[in-house]
Parts: sequence; C-alpha cells; structure tokens
Amino acid sequence: MKLANQLILSFIRSLPKPLVKRFAMRYIAGEELDDAVRVVRAINSKRMMGTMDVLGENVSTREESLAALRECEAVLHSINKNHLDANLSIKLTQLGLKIDEEFCHSNVKRLLEIASGYNSFVRIDMEDSSTTSATLKLCERLRSEGLENVGVVIQANMRRSEADVQRLVSTKTNIRLCKGAYIEPEAVALQGKEEICFNYLRLLRKLLDGRCYVGIATHDDFLIGGAYQYIQEMNIRRSDYEFQMLYGVKGNLRNKIVADGNRLRVYVPFGQHWYAYSIRRFKENPRMARYVFQAIFSRD
Repeated sequence: MKLANQLILSFIRSLPKPLVKRFAMRYIAGEELDDAVRVVRAINSKRMMGTMDVLGENVSTREESLAALRECEAVLHSINKNHLDANLSIKLTQLGLKIDEEFCHSNVKRLLEIASGYNSFVRIDMEDSSTTSATLKLCERLRSEGLENVGVVIQANMRRSEADVQRLVSTKTNIRLCKGAYIEPEAVALQGKEEICFNYLRLLRKLLDGRCYVGIATHDDFLIGGAYQYIQEMNIRRSDYEFQMLYGVKGNLRNKIVADGNRLRVYVPFGQHWYAYSIRRFKENPRMARYVFQAIFSRD
C-alpha cells in the first residue's frame, strides 16, 4: 500500500498545475488575503481560532523576502481591522533565512513589533532539518530581546526534538507540537509511524509538565486520545493549551474537540505559492491523494 501511495503521489506531481489546483483548494483558503479573512470569519463563528499563513518558502532574493514581509504585515493589519480571533504563522526561509540571518531577524522582529501593538502573536513554522538549528536560534534570540509574542514548532519525527524540548521548556516557550511533514533521512528522523506517535506523546507530556503553552497539532485519533488523557491526569487548565488542525481536514473531529470544551485553532494558508504546500498535504493524507487519482479517471 505504501508503494501504491508513492506511485499515486508521483502521478499527481506529473499533472498540470491547473488540474492539481482543483483538488488542492480543499486545503487552501484561496489566493488572496480577502479569501483567508472570509475563511477565518467562518471559523470564528464556530468558536474556533485561526492562524493565517502566507504560502511561500525558500526565496532567493531580498526583494522576494521584502515582498513576503509586506504580505505578512498586511495579514496582521487585517486581523486587527476585521477583529478576527487569529494570529500569523511564518516561514523563515520566506523571510530571508537562507540569504542572511541578520536580515531575516530584522524582518521577523518587524512583524513581532507590529503584532505586539495589536496584542497578537506570531508562530514561526518549522521547515526541513537544514533549518532547524537556525530557526530555534532565531526564536530564542527574539525572546531574549523581550519579544515574547513569538513561538516555534517542534516536530516529533526529529531525533533531536527531545533535547530541544528540554531547553525550550526552561524558558517556557510557546510550542506547536506536530508530527513533521518533511521527508527526512533516517540519520536525523524517526521513520515509523508508531515510533513517531509515541515520541509525540512523550514530548507532549514533557511540554505539559513543564507548563509551556502547547498547540497540540494533530488529526490523529490516537494522539488526540493520548492528549485528552494527559490533560485530565495532569489537571492542565484549558487556557494552557489548544488543539490545532489544518484547514480542510477532519471538520467533524474539529467540531467534537470544541464541543468537548477545548480551544482549537485552524491553520489557514493562502496565496499564490500553493503548489508545494498542497503536495505535502497529499503526501500526509494518502486517502486524499487516492481520491484525486480516482476522480481523474472516473467516467462520471
């Protein structure tokens, strides 16, 4: 079955982008900021929060980074203007991390200062393993400079994550915990689904025990059940954590989590650079990839 999923994903990658886009839009609010605002409004009406992400990564010029910075600034202004219950998620390679780390630091600091004026928050997404150390270093530096309205992501598949969590717990850093969406070599990442899940729960317990605010980012029923158990056993206040899920995934499960009295945030990506993000989502969700394959060859 794993081989079949890989073949289907390879087939999807070979399709013309306009055809892929038809199916990818399930996971994406749209190409414009107004599309994301509309989606977040609908999410807020269901007692859920949002985090808005301007799609794009690995830019190669300062001009591209500054253009992305302006888009992210517009998101923060729009959240405030429209009174949305939402924050901003960013990728450092979109803001110049691989061009110049000081340049990237300056860009992110600018966003945090704007967000602080609105009493808002910025989440630094984690990318592939080549950026992990630099991402954590930048987040920790910003917090040491007094900008505490920033958090980062820890990926449960990474072998280094336990040590990273241990350090971040000591400074009570706001953490989003996810499984990890990037294909990584065995030398740096766990490969089996079961071992990743158990590592996720181990890291979650450490974060909750360390009284960090945690974004429990998963659609996995097993992990959600484990999180529920920890929250009850450890008497964790509902104000000290939230669940997080992707736009377009498991809407019924989202509703149940909220009905149980939990806070929940939906990751709402938008923008012109939707392709790479969509391929990662298809990789994470083989059932959706198979649906695309079947829909293309359906006679209906």
